[in-house]
Amino acid sequence: MPENPFSSHLLNTSSQKKWKKIGAKKRSGILVPLFSLYSQNSVGIGDLEDLHLLVDWCLETGNSTIQFLPLNETGSLFCPYDAFSSFALEPLYLAFNKIPFLDKKALQPKLEELRAKFASSSRYVDYGIKKEKLKLFWDIFTVARCLLPEADNFIAENKYWLEDFALFKVLKDTHQGRPWYEWEDKYKNREAAALAAFSREHEEELNFQVWLQWLLYGQLQRAKAYANAKGIIFKGDLPILVSRDSADVWAHPEFFKLEFAAGAPADMYAALGQRWGMPTYNWERIASDGYRYLKEKLKYAENFYDILRIDHVVGLFRIWSIPYAEPLENMGLNGTFDPADEGKWREHGRNILSVMLESTSMLLCAEDLGVIPAACPEALWDFGIPGNDVQRWMKDWKARHDFLKPQEYRMLSVAMLSTHDTTNWAGWWENEAGTVDEALFMRRCAGRIDYNAVGDKLFDPKLSGHGRLRWLNSINSVDKLLAVLGKPKEEVADFIDMYENTYHEKEKLWKHFGFFASMREKCDTNIIKHALRITLDSSAIFCINTLVDWLYLTDIFKGDSYAYRINTPGTISDKNWSLRIPIPLEELLKYKVCGEIKKMVVASGRV
Repeated sequence: MPENPFSSHLLNTSSQKKWKKIGAKKRSGILVPLFSLYSQNSVGIGDLEDLHLLVDWCLETGNSTIQFLPLNETGSLFCPYDAFSSFALEPLYLAFNKIPFLDKKALQPKLEELRAKFASSSRYVDYGIKKEKLKLFWDIFTVARCLLPEADNFIAENKYWLEDFALFKVLKDTHQGRPWYEWEDKYKNREAAALAAFSREHEEELNFQVWLQWLLYGQLQRAKAYANAKGIIFKGDLPILVSRDSADVWAHPEFFKLEFAAGAPADMYAALGQRWGMPTYNWERIASDGYRYLKEKLKYAENFYDILRIDHVVGLFRIWSIPYAEPLENMGLNGTFDPADEGKWREHGRNILSVMLESTSMLLCAEDLGVIPAACPEALWDFGIPGNDVQRWMKDWKARHDFLKPQEYRMLSVAMLSTHDTTNWAGWWENEAGTVDEALFMRRCAGRIDYNAVGDKLFDPKLSGHGRLRWLNSINSVDKLLAVLGKPKEEVADFIDMYENTYHEKEKLWKHFGFFASMREKCDTNIIKHALRITLDSSAIFCINTLVDWLYLTDIFKGDSYAYRINTPGTISDKNWSLRIPIPLEELLKYKVCGEIKKMVVASGRV
């Protein structure tokens, strides 16, 4: 038999044991936030028991990997990447029907009332359900009045983080939800006598927090066991940072540089840069403790996942650090990279990745999108860690200005149409492909070109929208662009680059699909099918598409495709992190498209 093309490299890297465990072969999968799902049994939001139905759907469609967004407990914005803890799971996802001491008959009317109030038919999750679910969980907990003996092992195994997290949550409730750095000094500074006294006074509330985490642990473990028994693997997500107002930072402030806020420097997309607010890590202090904090995070995640995605992996090599006292209006302007010495980036990132590889049996994957130093992709290749290849950005940006063919994708990557931070593919096709960002174009014009004088001569108002500008067909050469801009070529190289990589972008991809008919502006099932086939047929070892993109093969999404997105970065909205699939999982399992998806997956050899 011919040698598996993946084995020759992957089985000779630091990840070789991990690849042997899951198989160094092509796989197809789905990416779905748990909050986007629901079943006839869940209440107001998807829960961990719903994952059993999702596994069944994967079996019906030939997919063998399920990728989640982080499942950690979140704050008031419900952003999975700004969590209260790197360990604790979100109690919203706890399923009622597997809780010990549950009087199902007595509880049923309350559950039906909540299902009616927080109707699953709504496009978006109403996070008011969290308060209501927690009330019911408390009622159930007080029936027992104490932790079950079966929880003893869980408590002992998770001593590193569990007690601190429970204290953090109860103290936060006692301080009306205020962040820990605004608490009374004795609690803020973790005075031992004060914490001991508080623990005695609030024993039941602390036990409740532990009880919730124990139940979540068991339910997610059972879901993974069910998936693995069916040949399905779970892929988790490890955020690069944790909220400043988190149990991690409160319990281990020495591991964080609280005088800094993480972000990104100014670039062509963000004139002022970005300021995320989370503190950066003090890697020297973490290293001096034998990296235990990092190892414990991996140890706990290993209970639930076969693969772990490292969010913003370049941040392990260097991260943009902004003085915390810097005025907020300056965003990311006045920061520096940490480490400051570029010569240290390679060793810094490789050291941390080496510790991670040595400390877990999970296969590591990495989010390596954006502008990154060469040391990062080199390390990923050397260590056998896949990166991300997103179709809309898989282009030859310098010479052909055209999309890469499937065989030109990186072998060591996860091919996909969209991410949780982008529009879904249909929304991109209809609103963004072949366009430039209006705010970016205007920023580039500032002080150089009169935007009001050139805008109507360059862009088609009928095909522009959502802050995107579509080029007029008549601007079919760089010379015509220069004629409108009224500037010599050497002065507007950035405009030329923008033009060459976006003009007739849709038409170029249309040719890759092999279509000969006139291009259609509106996405339909045939167009999305061809887009999916490019990722499925790519060289990438993994092909993981969002559930939304897969379901555009059906007719379940109504109206503007732009609305069906998981998150719009840089915005605060109740539509972020709350998108819900329009039908319950039980109905999804019956959709005839399941067979069609399976045929596509089988044809690509990803089974």
